[in-house]
Amino acid sequence: MTVSDLLSDVVPAIHKTDTGTDALNWMDVFKVSHLPVVDDGEYLGLVSEREIYDMHNPDDAISSQMLVMERPFVHDNQHIIEAMQPLAENNLSVLPVLDFEDKYLGVITLPDLSHEIANMVSSNAHGAIVVLELSVRDYSLSEISQIVEGNDTKILGLYVNTGGNPDVIFVTLKLNRTDISPVIQTLERYNYKIVQVFSNDKDYDMLLEDRYNSFMKFLSI
Repeated sequence: MTVSDLLSDVVPAIHKTDTGTDALNWMDVFKVSHLPVVDDGEYLGLVSEREIYDMHNPDDAISSQMLVMERPFVHDNQHIIEAMQPLAENNLSVLPVLDFEDKYLGVITLPDLSHEIANMVSSNAHGAIVVLELSVRDYSLSEISQIVEGNDTKILGLYVNTGGNPDVIFVTLKLNRTDISPVIQTLERYNYKIVQVFSNDKDYDMLLEDRYNSFMKFLSI
């Protein structure tokens, strides 16, 4: 899915001659804290609610007091995942979208992007979530997939992040079932470090209880 598929048809742009008060009113109507400033199809920058409150006179035109504005944007042919970084880095509620000639097309909103990203990782699908920790050199998606599918389970979604350490990665798996005890056992047999498991499956609870009892017996020896 590209950014163009998420263009909002409700959040407007404001003109450089609009006042700060006008911008605040629009922000209140559409429940956003940023609005793009556009002049004849040219994207000039993004104005925030905080910047308007800092204006000496909010009834003045935006351009009269904000000569330099931040200009974050994405192009319409980029994948929606590429929109996550500028939104997060700038703590934005909307992100302007430009075409290949850098003409303004509209904005995508944080709620719309979050909803689509959630769909991509199958967050609403029924099933367990497993988080693995492993070194970068040991990461093999094919091996992980083979282990999971070898236990009659499918990977619905997968997310990889480093957690700040370039030598270590965390692999989050969304699976299509809650009966994941066979998957867990096989992963551990292959020496995978399992950091977290989110499941309501009774079989997995029993597995944990059995391991706890075995551990307690070992301590009592």
